[in-house]
Amino acid sequence: MLSAFVQAFKTPDLRRKLLFTLGIMALFRLGSVLPTPGVSLKNIQTCVGQAEDASLLSLINIFSGGALLQLSVFALGIMPYITASIIIQLLRVVIPRFEELHKEGQSGTAKLTEYTRYLTIGLGVLQSATIVATAANGQLFRSCTVPVIPNSSPVNLALMIVTMTAGTGLIMWLGELITDRGIGNGMSLLIFTSIVARFPQNLGSIITGSGGVSKFAIVITVILVATIAVVFVEQGTRRIPVQYAKRMIGRRQYGGSTTYIPIKINTANVIPVIFASSILAMPQLVSQFSPNSSWAAWVGRNLRQTDTIYLVAYGLLILFFTFFYTAITFNAEEIADNMKKYGGFIPGIRAGEPTVQYLSYVINRVTVVGSIYLVVLALVPTLAVIELGLSESLPFGGTTILIMVGVGLQTVKEINSQLQQRHYEGFLS
Repeated sequence: MLSAFVQAFKTPDLRRKLLFTLGIMALFRLGSVLPTPGVSLKNIQTCVGQAEDASLLSLINIFSGGALLQLSVFALGIMPYITASIIIQLLRVVIPRFEELHKEGQSGTAKLTEYTRYLTIGLGVLQSATIVATAANGQLFRSCTVPVIPNSSPVNLALMIVTMTAGTGLIMWLGELITDRGIGNGMSLLIFTSIVARFPQNLGSIITGSGGVSKFAIVITVILVATIAVVFVEQGTRRIPVQYAKRMIGRRQYGGSTTYIPIKINTANVIPVIFASSILAMPQLVSQFSPNSSWAAWVGRNLRQTDTIYLVAYGLLILFFTFFYTAITFNAEEIADNMKKYGGFIPGIRAGEPTVQYLSYVINRVTVVGSIYLVVLALVPTLAVIELGLSESLPFGGTTILIMVGVGLQTVKEINSQLQQRHYEGFLS
């Protein structure tokens, strides 16, 4: 692997791509610590240590690399774009026009990308307004007595909202730059950067807090075991053989080859976990605006991350969204039609409706395993915190481990493929 890195940096165009990607990642981290105008940096630093672990916006805080609770320019992180992308994909089921655009190829995809950008800005305005309003009324850091926004005039709050929304647009542009001119998927790498940036701090909180060295060692063991499990499952695929009949077009013969359809065990990736976390965070977020109501009291008693009701609901939602999202992204009828169009068939299965039924049967069985895997991976860190009696969250939750390993594997494969194109020894050889 080290020799492959050396060879990669010896290749001029590949070296430029790697350095460009690293430069964008560094710029992203700079924006994550740059405070938004109107925020008292001194007061933020006083309050953030008291409220970070109990924050109801912890999911966004993870994906922003801790920028959310610092109310920085990049406070929203990549979450508005992720949410917008998921919504656009889900709307393909509801709006026929979106499904038509998806089938049009590159031009339709470009149009859907444009809609995603507009929706990202809209969500950025809504989320930034919510966060600024929560911080202004003192609900973001409930245990802190000093104001994080000393001047809460409408003009100042509007400036903060515009700044955070502009930061979201800039993040989106930086991610697209990495995808076009760098190495790997830009959005995924920015999420990866946010998670890795908090690794030293989170590890240190285990030792300096109530954990100690012994519990720190247990946490490291849990992380290593979870990482190995993620690598094993994410690399696993169910291969469906496909054979193409020979065809004569003019004087040339086409087809006659055998290939396969790879179906990942975890087809839905981390999307179900994000959906489940977002839905369960909504009641907690709404209750902040009326903290003295009976509704807020019930939410505070039953929907904490260590409560049984929360854990059961979390697991059930992950199961539901795994099947739901897989059904959207894996269209058995479309795959069967494409196979029939180009003369492909599954050995032993007739073309047409029998192929659709067989593909649906296989994907449903694989999704059962994938959904159970996601539930276990998402709940193990929380259960470990309860069992060990730690007040701090684990340095890496199941979601973050899944993202880190997935992005790492995909980036390594892309670099390896580019090295192989230049006849160099690859990462995985």
